[in-house]
Amino acid sequence: MNKLEAVYFDLDGTLIDTAPDFYTVLNTLLKQHGRPEVSYSAVRANVSNGARALTELGFGVGPEDAAFPPLLEQLLDAYEQHLAVDTCLFLGMAETLDWLETNGLPWGIVTNKPSRFTGPVLAGLGLAQRVGAVICPDHVKQRKPDPEGLLMAARRDGVNPAHCLYVGDHLRDIQAGQNAGMATAVAAFGYIDADDDPHGWQADYYLEQGSDLLPLLQTMNTGSTA
Repeated sequence: MNKLEAVYFDLDGTLIDTAPDFYTVLNTLLKQHGRPEVSYSAVRANVSNGARALTELGFGVGPEDAAFPPLLEQLLDAYEQHLAVDTCLFLGMAETLDWLETNGLPWGIVTNKPSRFTGPVLAGLGLAQRVGAVICPDHVKQRKPDPEGLLMAARRDGVNPAHCLYVGDHLRDIQAGQNAGMATAVAAFGYIDADDDPHGWQADYYLEQGSDLLPLLQTMNTGSTA
């Protein structure tokens, strides 16, 4: 890849840690329904798969069950009221975003999180006025691993996908980046299931922690970490 032109992030489990708020919201709802709590580790492992997975986890019902839609909507409504209470940037991401902006490199988000929640959580973290393209599933016809969202983001920011990096914590993220012709990096610090093997996803880079990203970007942008 030639000199870096832009960086795109998955949201939950990559740029920001939303598990604490999902843990609070889900267990509050479970308590209201007289259901036992679920562990933080179980919630964290399911966040990347969305509210549907968390509803199944907590209530033991699937999408085919008549009780599923109202429970899902209750969870979404509760989460909407508790979006950015304990959610925060992952370690090293604040410095990374500062560096990108200082160097005039756009950064954006391509996520499977609906815009109903993405916009408010970015605003709550003070990122809404800083981010470039933000692509949510309601903006595209095909979700990741289809490259539509990433290609849309690159067009909006006026950059060449071949000169971009996409960072994500799920196989579909890496596949989407590859399908878009972007370089890819696994956020191994994110919400990766214990049964998954991110080393087998064939990403270009592997980030053990969020603070590993900035040195990588400096290398990609200048050819050195100086």
